[in-house]
Amino acid sequence: MMQYPTEALWQEIVYLAYHLHWSLDDLLDLEHADRARLVHGVAALNARAWEAVRSQ
Repeated sequence: MMQYPTEALWQEIVYLAYHLHWSLDDLLDLEHADRARLVHGVAALNARAWEAVRSQ
């Protein structure tokens, strides 16, 4: 089994903690696929928010 790179894990954790205000324990308990899905979902929300700001 390949180990997920530590730096990549921390980047995901920091990103989600900043945007979702979840605890470190809650974020570390997530499966990789679930965490990745949340990262993509939050990124999509951010992109839509910035697009709305730009189009005003």
